[in-house]
Amino acid sequence: MNVEELVRDSLRELAVEEASAGPGFADRVLAVRRRRRTRRLVAVAVATAAVVAVSVAMPLLNEGRDDARPARVTQQDGISAHPDQSPPSDLIAAGRSALAAYYTTELVAKSDKEATYERTYWLLDPDTGKYKKDTRWSFVAVAPGLKTAAVLERTLPAARIGLLDLATGEVERWIPVGKGVAGLAFSNGGTELVATTYSEHPDSLEKVENADEDEWTSTHRVSRTGFLLLDLAGKGGGIWHRVPSSSAGGRADFAFTRDDKRLFAVGGGLETLVRPKFYDLSGEETAAPANEKYLRWDVPARLSPNGKLAALGQAEVNDPAIAPEAGRTLPGQSYSFIKDPLTGKEITKVRGAELLAWVDDQRLIAWERAAGHDEPYKDRLVLVTIGSDKVVPLSGVREHSETDPEPWEPVFAER
Repeated sequence: MNVEELVRDSLRELAVEEASAGPGFADRVLAVRRRRRTRRLVAVAVATAAVVAVSVAMPLLNEGRDDARPARVTQQDGISAHPDQSPPSDLIAAGRSALAAYYTTELVAKSDKEATYERTYWLLDPDTGKYKKDTRWSFVAVAPGLKTAAVLERTLPAARIGLLDLATGEVERWIPVGKGVAGLAFSNGGTELVATTYSEHPDSLEKVENADEDEWTSTHRVSRTGFLLLDLAGKGGGIWHRVPSSSAGGRADFAFTRDDKRLFAVGGGLETLVRPKFYDLSGEETAAPANEKYLRWDVPARLSPNGKLAALGQAEVNDPAIAPEAGRTLPGQSYSFIKDPLTGKEITKVRGAELLAWVDDQRLIAWERAAGHDEPYKDRLVLVTIGSDKVVPLSGVREHSETDPEPWEPVFAER
């Protein structure tokens, strides 16, 4: 029995209850398989294939193929696009959202049996509109306004948090913390910071014994211990609240809900993917906000600016290798759900394999595949619009190498 068959059987009930897929998982699992000819991450492959199994049964939409291709640089209507750059060297932005940073991830062996995933960041200089490599940081979160970033030094978990001026590249303030921190997220208002604490590096890996190739998998050790909530106007290191991660282990960083009154975990396994857990600011589990109970942590865009639309997972998979009976042969055609956040009912679908950030109440930035299924997997950042099949390329095509490092990943912030 192959991976897809195994996971389809185990998640049959899940598929009935929630048909939406994770963001671009169906497309990305194919790229993961290609990359893993020399290095496979077994646990991630299984989890990814699980969401593919849920998504393949969704109906196909119309075959709109038109791309609105801008010139080399477009700044009309608040758009700054560089479809010839991947990774980008110049600002990518549209409407309220900007690419504030991006990073690559590389497997770093610590011994014959232990390794970690480690990131290298490129940060936006808001004065020049250029992205600059900064190897000092293992984790970066950018505040709304694109002026300040919260950073962690190379060794995780870290003993202090830096507040970095993005224009000067200098740390304006160090915040010492009594617990090891490995994840950061700003509130939507930008005045608070949640720091997720761990007992060990949350991206730890271990060698797969008796494997035919050089294979690594998550250690599955439960390492999240809780979170610190920091008021950035204050001088202290915040109050720590104990909230261990689930038995899934691995990284499960906290982030703020839209109203900044609660937290949810980004990560934690398939169970929390469909039914995410929410916590009040004192660490007690609580009910989800009415407009976020149907959202999933694997779709970064979440709520539209006016709160009336919810970005959900991929709605269709145009992959004849997975669903040959459906005859889905259209290259570069992915659609994602847009739902009513209060009822969870589908309103429409929009182009894009992974919805990353809202531009306004009708447009989003998304990943969209840029190659046919008989070609090596590629994708690009695009601007998509509800009610239209057209996409506007924002970045160049992202290659998915068969070896480390992993392809660059975007970090968006409101500008």
